[in-house]
Amino acid sequence: MATATLPSSAPQPNPGAILQIGLGFWASKTLLSAVELGVFTELAAAPLDAAALSQRLGLHPRAALDFLDCLVALGLLDRNGGLYANTADTACFLDRNQPSYMGGILEMANARLYRFWGGLTTALRTGQPQNETTNGTDPFAELYSDPQRLRGFLQAMTGISGGAARAIAGQFPWAGYTTFADIGAAQGCCAAAVALAHPHLAGVGFDLPVVQPIFEEYVRGLGVGQRLRFQPGDFWNDPLPAVEVLIMGHILHDWDLDGKRRLVAKAYAALPPGGALVVYDAMIDDERRRHAFGLLSSLNMLIETPGGFDYTGADCCGWLREAGFAETRVESLGGPASMAIGIKR
Repeated sequence: MATATLPSSAPQPNPGAILQIGLGFWASKTLLSAVELGVFTELAAAPLDAAALSQRLGLHPRAALDFLDCLVALGLLDRNGGLYANTADTACFLDRNQPSYMGGILEMANARLYRFWGGLTTALRTGQPQNETTNGTDPFAELYSDPQRLRGFLQAMTGISGGAARAIAGQFPWAGYTTFADIGAAQGCCAAAVALAHPHLAGVGFDLPVVQPIFEEYVRGLGVGQRLRFQPGDFWNDPLPAVEVLIMGHILHDWDLDGKRRLVAKAYAALPPGGALVVYDAMIDDERRRHAFGLLSSLNMLIETPGGFDYTGADCCGWLREAGFAETRVESLGGPASMAIGIKR
């Protein structure tokens, strides 16, 4: 059979992108293992040579040099004169001793998500989660019953929400309000970021009772414990806090369409006239062509939940208007996340 010949001026097919994506788990697992081993925390004090760093990390000599140089090639470490050092980004975000540490979400990815994503094909064929539920276990019940695992999960939520939280603190017009609540507050990352940026605000962290000591420890450590209080509750069954602004971050994507609409409607009913709902997630672009992170996040909801999915900003604004919000808009938060804002009149 004859094969088609491309014009000489046409771009020639190149397998590079296909291979990079198809074998992308190589780079991903290298980073996840580096976080697990504490590479970036070990290098926080001072650069180290391969022998000293390998000894501290407990690395076998067979692959230690390849591993460390791979981190250099991936742009995660610098190497000068035989000494390995953190980059500006890894020093900021992957040193466990920094308040900006976002490795919690990577620790969770390494411990849980990495192996569960091996079931993606099954999930695509069945529409069923591929996490602990396949063994008949409720992952959230198990998570919340183990203090150590719960703390790790809440730290992971801080890791994935930190950038968005700081952007919300800077972009939303907080000067017109005095009270707010973060629904599903986890460790308190978003509530603390808003309180730190706006001393006139008093806030509430709303989450399940078992989260309270972790939330209070976190906000106290940041010096905002006097202006942030914890209100225990279940957002399905208990009244939401009576405040002027409600925040729902990484909440709606956990639920099916009916659940999303119910939560938005409940927020609308709880707010006073002039109040606002701020929803933030890794919202997919409206044309569903460019925001790969948001679309991958939606596949992660397939892996993790019975009905959850990520959504576009237009989708969210539609749910806000259905609930009664008179004004809606979407703003980028400068990273993978965007926020949708609804104003009640």
